[in-house]
Amino acid sequence: MSISLPGTAPGSLQRLRALGRAELALLGRNRGVVFTALSVPLLLPLSVRPAFDRFDLAERGLTVGTTLLTSAVGFSFLFAVYSALANAYVARREELVLKRLRTGELSDTEILTGTALPAVGIGLAQTLLLCAGCAALLHTGAPRAPYLILPGLVAGFLVSAALAALTASFTRSVESGQITTLPLIFVSMAGSGIAFPTEVMPGRLAAVCRLLPLSPAVRLFRGGWTGQLSAGETLTTLATAVAWILLAVFAVRRRFRWEPRR
Repeated sequence: MSISLPGTAPGSLQRLRALGRAELALLGRNRGVVFTALSVPLLLPLSVRPAFDRFDLAERGLTVGTTLLTSAVGFSFLFAVYSALANAYVARREELVLKRLRTGELSDTEILTGTALPAVGIGLAQTLLLCAGCAALLHTGAPRAPYLILPGLVAGFLVSAALAALTASFTRSVESGQITTLPLIFVSMAGSGIAFPTEVMPGRLAAVCRLLPLSPAVRLFRGGWTGQLSAGETLTTLATAVAWILLAVFAVRRRFRWEPRR
């Protein structure tokens, strides 16, 4: 399979917008996926809130507000983008939508990108809403290193979307997608600083968990609010994020299936 980078020509942008609108309409028909994508990132952080009382967050330079905000954004990566998009790729493949799209003007990358636009848009809208809500209700204040927030979000959305496509490649049906997405969800919740900060983990365990796919994005986003990442830590985290993006994209190019798994 050959995937070329999408151009910036008006024709390419128009095709992406048209595909994005069509995908949004299809996504809106699946109420279960929409409910999960919209509600889980907003509700799950409240369920893990009592666990924060077990840790001395202030000693580690953290607050309940910034910890809850980062947790909510991490859940948005997992459910609004990764889980929802994996199911979308599987559904479109099994319905022969992807196969038909390949016979037109759209390139492979445009097809995958256009399909991902609604999920990424939902995730971005949730993030903006969460930032505003936490600033108003939890007094998170202004980010101390705002230049880290955008790279964190970009890394989170790109890795989540690429891993969604990769997961879809070995998922046979939308129903089985509820199972195949669970390993990454559970591992990321436990080890990427989403359910609780990696700063509270033992040193060696934290060092390993920082290498997980979504850990760089979560760490950059949290570091943007706390300002605790040094220049060296920032460069290392950015390098890890870029490595995961490249590895995930390479795997999608090699493994993504366009034909139904029947």
